[in-house]
Amino acid sequence: MLPGASVRDVTSKTGRDYRIFVWQPTTGQLQGKMPVVYLLDGNGTFPIAAAATALQSRRPERTGVRPAIIVGIGYPTTLWLDAERRTYDYTPPVPSDALPQRPDQGGWTRTGGADEFLDFIEHELQPLIEGEFDIDRDQSALFGHSFGGLFALHTLFTRPDLFRNYAAASPSIWFGGDQLQQAKEKFKARFTAGGALKLPRRLLVTVGSLEQAEAQSADGSPVGYDSWIRRNRMVENARSLAADLATMDRAALEVTFKEFEDENHASVLPAAISRALRFSLASGT
Repeated sequence: MLPGASVRDVTSKTGRDYRIFVWQPTTGQLQGKMPVVYLLDGNGTFPIAAAATALQSRRPERTGVRPAIIVGIGYPTTLWLDAERRTYDYTPPVPSDALPQRPDQGGWTRTGGADEFLDFIEHELQPLIEGEFDIDRDQSALFGHSFGGLFALHTLFTRPDLFRNYAAASPSIWFGGDQLQQAKEKFKARFTAGGALKLPRRLLVTVGSLEQAEAQSADGSPVGYDSWIRRNRMVENARSLAADLATMDRAALEVTFKEFEDENHASVLPAAISRALRFSLASGT
């Protein structure tokens, strides 16, 4: 175990089991209401985020990272991630005839559980954490990578009041399709029409520069998986979405985009987590 970390297993009201990882600063750093960062794929992301926060928050005046409560939302498994569970929990409802192609040409496991998972976070997990720690909801953050990044965007567009800061790392925008586009337009229209929150929401979108690279075989034809990655337009989609949302009034949404050079979909994760911590835990945010 990491110093300051604890684990608890939680069963949701719908009977789904989750493993919740929590890291808290030293007693001397627990002063007043605390920021909190929730991370999806907690089995894999929590150790990175907890260690990074522990090290950087020792000297926040130099690192820009304040002490915070770190919460990893994972599953009761020894694996770094649960592919089947996350596919259901992190994806918004998409009609079966509109589901995108998988790289192996096979069928999808169960999808479309994002709103049910959001109910668990809003009505069960957040009250659990806020009952244990003195949390400042105005300094809360949600981080997700890949399908988790898609989920972070879905949350921002449909329930923007749940968190102040959203970090969508390498978001799988290609999966969300028309559903995500419609949710984004409704979100934009809500604030254009005068809808307001107490504080502007803040969004960080990141992607690795190699996530749209297309490899070729010896005869010059695209390699299967890399060709699929190319069709998903990971870099173009992330950049385009961030640019579109950046046109909104900053009193409603502040947008930051970061492309990490020479990083692919897997290797970019530690860099994205570190940047998300600085984004969410900087003084004055």
